[in-house]
Amino acid sequence: MTGGLGNGPRWLAEQLVAAGALTDPAWADIIARVPRHRFLPDVIWPRDVADPGWRSPIGRDDPAWERWAYEDVAVVTQVDDGHPGGPDGRGREATSSISQPSLVVAMLQALDLHEGMDVLEIGTATGYNTALLCERAGTGHVVSVEIDPELAQRGRTNLHALGYAPALITGDGAAGASGRGPFDRVLATVAVRRVPPAWIAQACPGAVVVTPWGTGFAPPVLLRLVADGRGAAHGRIVGEAPFMWLRSHRGRRGGPGAFVDTTVPTRPAEIALSPRAVAEDDAGWQTVAGVLVPGLDYVVYEAKDGSGEASVYVFDRTGTGSWALGEYVPGAVAFEARVRGPRDLWAEIEAARRSWEQAGRPSLRELGVSAFADGAPMRLWAGDPDHALEAHPVPAA
Repeated sequence: MTGGLGNGPRWLAEQLVAAGALTDPAWADIIARVPRHRFLPDVIWPRDVADPGWRSPIGRDDPAWERWAYEDVAVVTQVDDGHPGGPDGRGREATSSISQPSLVVAMLQALDLHEGMDVLEIGTATGYNTALLCERAGTGHVVSVEIDPELAQRGRTNLHALGYAPALITGDGAAGASGRGPFDRVLATVAVRRVPPAWIAQACPGAVVVTPWGTGFAPPVLLRLVADGRGAAHGRIVGEAPFMWLRSHRGRRGGPGAFVDTTVPTRPAEIALSPRAVAEDDAGWQTVAGVLVPGLDYVVYEAKDGSGEASVYVFDRTGTGSWALGEYVPGAVAFEARVRGPRDLWAEIEAARRSWEQAGRPSLRELGVSAFADGAPMRLWAGDPDHALEAHPVPAA
């Protein structure tokens, strides 16, 4: 390799094959041909060694820049939406990256893309993933959308320098590419809280839609949906997918103090479900709770006297001002609670828990998702799309 790079795209492909991540020979050949380092910007942002709360810029002259070009790691290529807010060019939040290669190939293999298929990509960024799609489908069959004008120009420059000429759109990826469909495949390289209706509307019957998806309560996962030709797409969770959010889907930031005001009046309540249940480390339950109780988040404060008691606050990140407190006592069959705001969050959580348990406590991989072109709320199901998990809180007495 030129520029001092000891490893290159062929080495990367071999490593992914050896690790069992890359099983499709056609994609292995493409990964081996496309030079990932050509899509890295001159400056990247790893975490600051002395203060991990910041990301510090490093350039091409840093050995880490060359090493990460072909290691199985994600590389942050933009911070703070292109405007680093810290001293010495440091940034607080990663806002764009070139994704981890093993995750890239997992998504590409789930897409089941073939030559001549029309594919819509959401999130051009550096253009690396776009180049891979061009190699498989053909450069004239790829449409890619990027919301950030600076990133869009950088991706365009990178792609054109290597001879790729996909249709590139600068705009909100949630709108898809109106007037250019229908598409045989839709691939998002950003996470969404709900699959945008435009993606389903612009997918032809039988089209595959692959996207990271999450509720904000549980980590993002990878969805693979198939369009049914009647305005919906159905599918299952096929893996983990830690991606940055589509910009219009970013959640409200802030710790519990930004959502919970303990100085205001609350109304008393009693709950039968242990308040600790909201924090149960089960990905299936977390996904169900995140869908059926939108905006849910929590914090647990353990008693310092070793009694095992705890105060559990749950709150709504969507901005309704709703929050609630549940007091956990070991061995209790009912728990004191306080509720604030228009939503009774404990009632919603209890209803979601009943729905999950009545469905047999499905694991993450046993859950399915349906998304709709008409904007209807996404539907979570277990077994098949006819068995939706729904929450019906019991009205307060």
